[in-house]
Amino acid sequence: MDAPRIEKPRPPGADTPRFVAGSTMRHVLIMTGTGAAGLIALFIVDFVSLLYISWLKDPSLTAGVGLATVVLFFTVSINVGLMIPIGALVSRSLGARDTARARQWATSGCALMTVVASVVSLAVLAALPWILDLMGAPERTFRVAHDFLWISMPTNGLMALAMGLSNVLRAAGDARRSMYATLSVAAVTVLLDPLFIFGLGLKANGAALTIDISRVVYVYVSFRFLSRHHALLSWPRLDHMLADSRSFFAIAVPAVLTNIAAPVSNAFFTGIMARFGDEAIAASAIIDRVTPVAFGGLFALAGAIGPVMGQNWGARQYGRVRQVLKDALTFMVVYVGSVWLVLALVRGPLTLLFNAPPLTADLVQFFCVYSGPIWFFIGLVFVANASFNNLGYPLLSTFFNWGRATLGMIPFAYIGAEIAGPRGALLGIGAGSVLFGIGAIFTAFWTIRRLERQAVVPL
Repeated sequence: MDAPRIEKPRPPGADTPRFVAGSTMRHVLIMTGTGAAGLIALFIVDFVSLLYISWLKDPSLTAGVGLATVVLFFTVSINVGLMIPIGALVSRSLGARDTARARQWATSGCALMTVVASVVSLAVLAALPWILDLMGAPERTFRVAHDFLWISMPTNGLMALAMGLSNVLRAAGDARRSMYATLSVAAVTVLLDPLFIFGLGLKANGAALTIDISRVVYVYVSFRFLSRHHALLSWPRLDHMLADSRSFFAIAVPAVLTNIAAPVSNAFFTGIMARFGDEAIAASAIIDRVTPVAFGGLFALAGAIGPVMGQNWGARQYGRVRQVLKDALTFMVVYVGSVWLVLALVRGPLTLLFNAPPLTADLVQFFCVYSGPIWFFIGLVFVANASFNNLGYPLLSTFFNWGRATLGMIPFAYIGAEIAGPRGALLGIGAGSVLFGIGAIFTAFWTIRRLERQAVVPL
């Protein structure tokens, strides 16, 4: 791996930051489109990996990989939380035209992110038997998930580093190369999954091994793009890391707490579904794969508006910050409505594709019919949280995400399961999102008005 190319900082005002001029809707669409291309490619290969496992016609394998994915989702959600301060601080500094400070934030942030993610992976592996027992895994499903995670979890630190480097690219407005870096993961997975799962007969462990190799490639490609095309990377220094850690963790801790709400609630939901057997767990696993593929644009949108808002906040253009939020809502309405229609139309062929047994097929088709309203209000929370995290209100993001994932989900899912079985549990996970989604988006507009009145940009 080549050493980072260290360039002399450009004089202030030499370059206009990309997002402080031009159509905000265009910036939102380009950033969301490139982000969605990379994310959905990842989600599709994840979807195909489970599809390959389902073709082995062993519900325990499908259920085991599904449980393992819930745990991996937890660690990746922490990584996403650690990634947020990097994008926020780098984009804000670039908006204020302080390239040297942006470079230091990028380097220290990526280093801190890698260290924390590595510690998290060790802690999860140490607690793995307890975690899987808590999720109600049957004996064979437990073994499949346990082996899968012991193969894939040790490279979580590499995944975190790659995500951090890719996010620096996005903060600089280089959405295209960030997308290419993400697509490299998809390319490796598409090539190696069939070879390891079927060709070498490794089954679920082959899919886990592919994850490790794809993460190495992700780091390499992200690093090469950032070091060759941007003056935003240098060798990490311990004194800089220590000095920057306070501001980094001031955003990262609330952001991590925000992001782990989803995997925690997801684990609770999987535990509820486990009461109805392996077929219900398999349905949950398939839904967990279908959802990000179908609604990946919402995940991309939440990541896309952050750099655009951050640069305009750094430039103190509050009207443009507000317009970015409005543009995001417009995009979301059109996108969710379109995806909902497609899911309703393909629900039958989708379950046939997975060779789904009767209960699994029924639950997946039921989800496709009712997914639109659920994800519209979840999308409101996503967009609002992106605003909170990048405009200096990360605790509000924590409040709304945990509120939705606990008060807005757990009691509804539990009561729904008691009344109507697994179908009722599925409806319950979205019922509480209505109130929290509406409250979050109104609060997001309020924070922008408050920043405009204060007219202060604390870096």
